[in-house]
Amino acid sequence: MLNKIVIVGGGTAGWMTASYFKAAFGDRIDITLVESGHVGAVGVGEATFSDIRHFFEFLGLKEKDWMPACNATYKLAVKFENWREEGHYFYHPFEQMRSVNGFPLTDWWLRNGPTDRFDKDCFVMASVIDAGLSPRKEDGTLIDSPFVEGADEMAGLTMVEHQGKTQFPYAYQFEASLLAKYLTTYSVERGVKHVVDHVEQVTLDERGWISGVTTTDHGDITGDLYIDCTGFRGLLLNKALETPFISYKDTLPNDSAVALQVPMDMERRGILPCTTATAQDAGWIWTIPLMGRVGTGYVYAKDYLSPEEAERTLREFVGPAAADVPANHITMRIGRSENSWVKNCVAIGLSSGFVEPLESTGIFFIHHAIEQLAKNFPGDDWNPVQRELYNDSIAHVMDGVREFLVLHYVAAKRNDTQYWRDAKTRAIPESLAARIEKWKTQLPDSETVFPYYHGLPPYSYMCILLGMGGIDLKPSPALALADPTAAEREFEAIREKTRQLTESLPKAYDYFARMRG
Repeated sequence: MLNKIVIVGGGTAGWMTASYFKAAFGDRIDITLVESGHVGAVGVGEATFSDIRHFFEFLGLKEKDWMPACNATYKLAVKFENWREEGHYFYHPFEQMRSVNGFPLTDWWLRNGPTDRFDKDCFVMASVIDAGLSPRKEDGTLIDSPFVEGADEMAGLTMVEHQGKTQFPYAYQFEASLLAKYLTTYSVERGVKHVVDHVEQVTLDERGWISGVTTTDHGDITGDLYIDCTGFRGLLLNKALETPFISYKDTLPNDSAVALQVPMDMERRGILPCTTATAQDAGWIWTIPLMGRVGTGYVYAKDYLSPEEAERTLREFVGPAAADVPANHITMRIGRSENSWVKNCVAIGLSSGFVEPLESTGIFFIHHAIEQLAKNFPGDDWNPVQRELYNDSIAHVMDGVREFLVLHYVAAKRNDTQYWRDAKTRAIPESLAARIEKWKTQLPDSETVFPYYHGLPPYSYMCILLGMGGIDLKPSPALALADPTAAEREFEAIREKTRQLTESLPKAYDYFARMRG
């Protein structure tokens, strides 16, 4: 029976994989995780999709179990600053789009919205975030929602099965290194063998399959299935098995980042419960508020900016608090492996692929890959169909996210530097170009977005198009004949709901402080 897994590489990818498979298969599976004590984590994957809650539920963990240990906070949206013009911002929230008489509320907004802010007129979360509030009340109950932690009617569904059925109102932000540490303890307590050692060699058999890895102090470690969580190095998949890598740099030129972990008095500063992406001359800066510090970094393209200039810009952006904080410079490999499962090796995390940190897709890719591997776990016959299904799923997710991220740059109205001007003329995937032409006439729906599961529902595309401001959009001509009364009632209902929530919800920092006791 095929039941012996060797995971090479720790970090978020390795320990999420180890803990999930132990939760899924218990003692029926033997897992060894080998990680070097010398390889540092990339440390940019601190924000997530809302689907990540399924991962923690699957492990049987409640928020109070793991969030304090990881300095975690809630993320209700991505806030985009200065992508349209200096001083402008909008939110892409975790909130389903409302529909009136068969048309999304954004269509009615385009026809005759109450204000010039689609995010505040069509969603309640925008105002909740602006006020720095928690999506949970003081007693821990969630905003007016059917969700109950651990007892959700959707519990047990994968991310793919879940999409479109409902929308959980927040994701998480956390210190990735602390999550890896927490999951290390979780996994080892449940029987995962943890080997801290350097892998010197990957051995192949006569078929070209991996037969083992040789470590400095522990010798040869062998298994049936090898999982490559070695990050951008791709030690097993790309180096040992020589799997080709498909670069996305022609359409997504950002290939570098410089990151800072800035200690701050968060009680005094307050926590804005979102990830902020602030446009800069040659890229954008992320701001992620955690308990005790702010994670921040400049994502940029080296063709337009030097690492020294990027670090200087980031420190000026943060201010005096960044003065003595060491900077972490990162070279990113943007794209995906041609196949993420080759022979008896599966790559999960950065070794599989990465599409820059915009929209926080890194940990989403890890979670999705783990679920798909569990679904397509091989038997003794190594049926190639399972491998093909897995590879198709991973490729679709990454190619779809690529399209979505390219849309951000193409749709951004900003054009004050060569970087932003080039973003409008750079090659884009042909399929996306065709979709944009359709969206100029009709806002995105399930028929016109990327056709395979990739984690982004149609309303996400609406938010980016409406917020970025660089593509002219029109309401459906049918609305010229429709009675707007029901839409006006819906806008009013959102205003009233917003008022109730902003008057009753606790501040985000206060909620987390109480959670930590």
